[in-house]
Amino acid sequence: MKPPASLKPTRTKNGQLPLKLRAGGKTDVRTQFAALCYRYDDGKLRVCLVTSRRSKRWILPKGWPMHKETPADAAATEAWEEAGLTGRAIDRCLGVYAYVKTMSKSLAPVIVMVYPLEVQGEHAKWPERKQRKRKWLSPKKAAKRLAEPELRRIVAQFDPDTLP
Repeated sequence: MKPPASLKPTRTKNGQLPLKLRAGGKTDVRTQFAALCYRYDDGKLRVCLVTSRRSKRWILPKGWPMHKETPADAAATEAWEEAGLTGRAIDRCLGVYAYVKTMSKSLAPVIVMVYPLEVQGEHAKWPERKQRKRKWLSPKKAAKRLAEPELRRIVAQFDPDTLP
């Protein structure tokens, strides 16, 4: 399933270009980009969490860097694939957290950069809809469901009024 046209990579206002990845350029520490998807319901701020595929823990949509996409655009692509959400990707990193990912036969440390996504569309059909659940919560309630302490802080303190 192709992502909507609104997810095409764009040059950001501050001039950041899409990433160009080298083949085989993996390091011991990996990087992922997460989308903090938000909207307002009856004037109340809500953020979206999804379940992970294997453990079913609540997480933000996140994934690996993508060739020729900015970090914010890669996070937006993950929001589409994992949560069925589309919107305006904002090129401002809200914070960083770390976790250890179980790879096929090893553990890998991962640094995750979190980018806001102002949700403009919530779709009934999306690529991973049969593998995940999504849930809209207040930032404080969402933070309580997250495992990583630094991610909890990023979500609990999120304020869209500080964004460009």
